[in-house]
Amino acid sequence: MSPQPAPPPFATALLAGGIAGTTVDLSLFPLDTLKTRLQSHAGFFPSGGFRGIYRGVGSAVVGSAPGAAFFFCTYEGVKGFLASRSSRSASDPVHGVESGSGWEGPLSHMLAASLGEVAACAVRVPTEVVKQRAQAGLHGGSSAAALAAILSQRAAVGLGGVWRELYRGWGITVMREVPFTVIQFPLWEALKGWGRRRRTGTAAVEVSAGESALYGSVSGAVAAGITTPLDVLKTRVMLSKEKEKVFTVLRDILRDHGIRPFFAGIGPRVMWISAGGAIFLGSYQWAVNALQGNII
Repeated sequence: MSPQPAPPPFATALLAGGIAGTTVDLSLFPLDTLKTRLQSHAGFFPSGGFRGIYRGVGSAVVGSAPGAAFFFCTYEGVKGFLASRSSRSASDPVHGVESGSGWEGPLSHMLAASLGEVAACAVRVPTEVVKQRAQAGLHGGSSAAALAAILSQRAAVGLGGVWRELYRGWGITVMREVPFTVIQFPLWEALKGWGRRRRTGTAAVEVSAGESALYGSVSGAVAAGITTPLDVLKTRVMLSKEKEKVFTVLRDILRDHGIRPFFAGIGPRVMWISAGGAIFLGSYQWAVNALQGNII
């Protein structure tokens, strides 16, 4: 297998991930709001239309840095662990025969990204629930009011009920995010590897922030288009007035409207995530390169 740049240390991944998450969420929040309103059961204009497109930004700011930091610490940690195991296997004369498999790198990136998303969702889901309710115009469009409304249910449903409400849509969020990252990150890593070899003839020298941004945009757009139906399901589950099962929502959409609603908001979603991929992975690479003293 071609030599790869060493994964960044834990502290570097933590700080760079936090910077990347905050940068992308603040930059593209209006597009995310429009996408949420397009997917809302109430419809685009009843949910607010083009008014108040920064509703819910407070919860996004609170959740973006820790969520992205959790993701990249897990992603880089698992990727480094798998790479070290692969290196040991390659040096083993008995078991090193298959270590050069062309699927080894993509599979390790898929596993690392999947575990990273599960870790990130521990922070992302509660902030997403609050943010999307504010974006859809519920509770006066205020993140604080949306959170207060959830917390006020404690007397009626107990702490466990509040916890379940904050994590409403956990399953469908993981079902959406894991396939998304399984597509995006191996593609991003493959494009980065191609860029390193094209520029220097070796895969061991890291790419610039600009190259990473370009590859992040392409991989994000591809993954966003493919996973839009899962995103629609997630939005409907989180915005429903009562807790509903994913398959109930799926059945109701198919029965009442057919396949078309599953691609509601695909244009803003692809635009948003393509631009987001550029900002997120470009700013992450910039931060990693800067913190490690590499050429940016």
